[in-house]
Amino acid sequence: MKLNGISDNPGSSKNRMRIGRGIGSGMGKQGGRGGKGQTARSGVRIKGFEGGQMPLHRRLPKRGFTNIFATDYNEVNLGRIQQAIEAGKLDAGQTITVDALVKAGVCARARDGVKILGNGELTSKVTLEVASASKSAVAAIEKAGGSVKMLVAKAEEASA
Repeated sequence: MKLNGISDNPGSSKNRMRIGRGIGSGMGKQGGRGGKGQTARSGVRIKGFEGGQMPLHRRLPKRGFTNIFATDYNEVNLGRIQQAIEAGKLDAGQTITVDALVKAGVCARARDGVKILGNGELTSKVTLEVASASKSAVAAIEKAGGSVKMLVAKAEEASA
């Protein structure tokens, strides 16, 4: 192979389009920029503008609300925890907390806490310290010989 024999892949580069050079070029008159007015300007365009007609996003009614007090839990299945233990990312001998799950890559980031769900099979004896857990998850953990400590008090217990 010699330097004069090297060539680029066919079709990998195109010739530059010369715009605004007369109607015969196919890119004359407005030069690919459309008509006059707002659409001809760069960086300016009203999104959803319908020529003075009430835009669709304003014609439709508002629905629902956003609960600012809602808790956003990381939901983790038992099978995912067992996977992390088998991979050596989690230590079953130590208490598994939110920080340990984030460090192991089971959760991307700590939100309002972790809720353990009962999907999957847990064979290791683990101690978990989490915000919440489903009944099936608690049953599966205790069946494997482990324990769960809830950090968030249940609504029934708080009112009693």
